[in-house]
Parts: sequence; C-alpha cells; structure tokens
Amino acid sequence: MLDNILVSEWMTKTVKTVTPDTPISSAHKLMKDLKIRRLPVVEGEKVVGIITLGDVREASPSDATSLSIWELNYLWAQLTVEKVMTRNPITIRPTDVVIDAAKIMLEKKVSGLPVVDESNHLVGILTESDVFKMLVANRNKAITPA
Repeated sequence: MLDNILVSEWMTKTVKTVTPDTPISSAHKLMKDLKIRRLPVVEGEKVVGIITLGDVREASPSDATSLSIWELNYLWAQLTVEKVMTRNPITIRPTDVVIDAAKIMLEKKVSGLPVVDESNHLVGILTESDVFKMLVANRNKAITPA
C-alpha cells in the first residue's frame, strides 16, 4: 500500500526560500517566525543549497568569545547563507515514492528533501513531518494530504 504513494501527494507545496546572499540573521528570523527548521536556498528557481536551524546554530558566536557585543553583531551581520548552507543538497522528484524518499532521509540522516522538477526548479519540500502525516493517515485515514 505504501509503495504507490507519491511525494507530490504529501510534500509541502508552498515553500519559503532564501538566496545565497541572504544574511544569516534574516534566515534565522524567518525560521523562528515560521517555526520551520530548514530553508531551501535558490538562485532563480533552481535549488543550490539548503540551510537548517542546526547550520545557523553552528555559525552563531560562542559565549566564550572575547569579542564585544558590537563586534559580534557586526560579524554576524556580515555572514550570509552561502557561507553555511549545504551545497547541492539531496533532492527528490514529485513522482518519487514517499517511502523511497523516507529511506533516503534515514540513510543520509537528513530531515527534509527539496522536491524539484526535471529542470531542478523547486516545486516543494518533503520533511519528516510530512512522512509522519502520511503514515498516520494511511493507518487510520484521518488526515488529508497537504
């Protein structure tokens, strides 16, 4: 039964994105405001990377630094998504099967996959939450696709 459920049925179709030159502070604020953990990075409509909340945390200044708050803020303001994003992320197609996408996520230890068409244009994103919703819905038919 799970072998014929397509990514296009469960992916999130409206995806917030950033560009490589987006300040990391803006990407962080967007993630916090929208309560999301990852943002595809696009140039035009093509996916060139992905940035996660973990990437932002790793790029954040340490509390043990000897820099002043002004120096920290200045350096933080200069940092862009391009410096910390994962380049050429693993992507999937809308015609792929969700269970195969879940297997890729498990094997590669990622929590979300940008969904792209044949031209590498972003058409959605499939996250762990989408996979969980699909599993629960197929267990008790109570939830509908996004």
